[in-house]
Amino acid sequence: MVSAATVRGDEKPEAMITGEFATDTAALREHTERGEDLLAALPAKAQRSKTQQAAVEHAHHGSRRLRARFMTVHAERVYAELTDGYANRPRIAELATSAGGRFPGLVPDRAQLATEFALSQEHKEGREIDQAILFAQFLRQPTVGAHLIESMLRPTPRALALSADFHRLGELDLGSVRIERRAGIAHLTICNVHCLNAEDNALTEDLETAVDLALLDDGVRVGVLRGATMTHPRYAGRRVFSAGINLKHLRQGKISYVDFLLRRELGFIHKLWRGLAVEDTSRIWPQQTLEKPWVAAVDTFAIGGGAQLLAVCDRVVAGSDAYFSVPAAREGIVPGAANLRLGRSTGGRLARRVLLGDRRIHADEPDARLVFDDIVDPGEVGDAAERAATQLDSPAVTANRHMLNLAEEPIDRFRVYMGEFALTQAIRLYSTDVLAKVAGAWSGNADGTGGDPR
Repeated sequence: MVSAATVRGDEKPEAMITGEFATDTAALREHTERGEDLLAALPAKAQRSKTQQAAVEHAHHGSRRLRARFMTVHAERVYAELTDGYANRPRIAELATSAGGRFPGLVPDRAQLATEFALSQEHKEGREIDQAILFAQFLRQPTVGAHLIESMLRPTPRALALSADFHRLGELDLGSVRIERRAGIAHLTICNVHCLNAEDNALTEDLETAVDLALLDDGVRVGVLRGATMTHPRYAGRRVFSAGINLKHLRQGKISYVDFLLRRELGFIHKLWRGLAVEDTSRIWPQQTLEKPWVAAVDTFAIGGGAQLLAVCDRVVAGSDAYFSVPAAREGIVPGAANLRLGRSTGGRLARRVLLGDRRIHADEPDARLVFDDIVDPGEVGDAAERAATQLDSPAVTANRHMLNLAEEPIDRFRVYMGEFALTQAIRLYSTDVLAKVAGAWSGNADGTGGDPR
């Protein structure tokens, strides 16, 4: 039987952070164990009373405040232990897993995450917020953040395993992305056709692999991103660039904080912008990364995450019937690094209307020229993208894009933004308004588009 004190969430005075690592680690473990005891004594979230849920939220809030204080003081020590004194370069998923085993109570362990991922979004405990506290403090620390960002710019193991095949064959089908090399141009075609190229965990994996392959291959000098022809009834026979985040997967709890929301920003999108950090530094010296120009070819629409890709490409070609939008206010989550980048091309006032007011910009209006470089007949998008890629095929272009990108977004500016994004995004993911939308407005949309007129 659950006691009244348990339901009220009665607890000992809040633990203090002393600055002594072993003492603080033990205090964190002891405090969070009491929270886990409360969870174990109560029903699953879907069956709790309001009083019981309030007690759980109180316990979560106390544990998260303690984790945040612990990480503010000990982030560098924690990261050093997880990377063997910075000698190793684990990716964020590996860091999260290692931290869960090495520092009990700091982030969820494998079993806790497995339980969470079996639930719909509204019925989760929100343990990914605990991961966000970890990564927010890692990124806020200059030395730690720089090491983590560079680690995420390394090619993925999957890309390294496939690079010889791509170099030999000149094409690969990765699942939701096809990559083909033609005349020095890598054509990356997004093929998540059943959901209008909406983004999910699998597409993020395939896109990062494809971007890595294009950057690693010496036969590729320019990359082109384009959407495939759709099978969706409403757009059958038409190409679509991207419908943004897969809201059906978000409702089902299949959108991962680490493997999607954080990985896409630190992984393939940042690689499009910053390039690839490779072990063989003689190959890229005197630069620090292996960079190439990118063209985005926009058919029909680029929504949300799709619109975010336009901000990191060097040339954007669009059909005259296309539009882009970033429905951040409507969806309730933070649209990646759009808040960092969109205003550079549109200006601050228009960026606010797009991000805060759900302003949709069509190719046939003057403001579209701030995002779309070339606007052509819908049937000519492919040819126009080829021409744009050919124009960018120059070593001088690569050198100058490097300097432009450095001037527009120094890596430390990106690091500071991502430190704030890491926690803010996780909190939004489990906020009351987003969970209400997950359970209501998006629940009946089988195609993952959230009921948008996409």
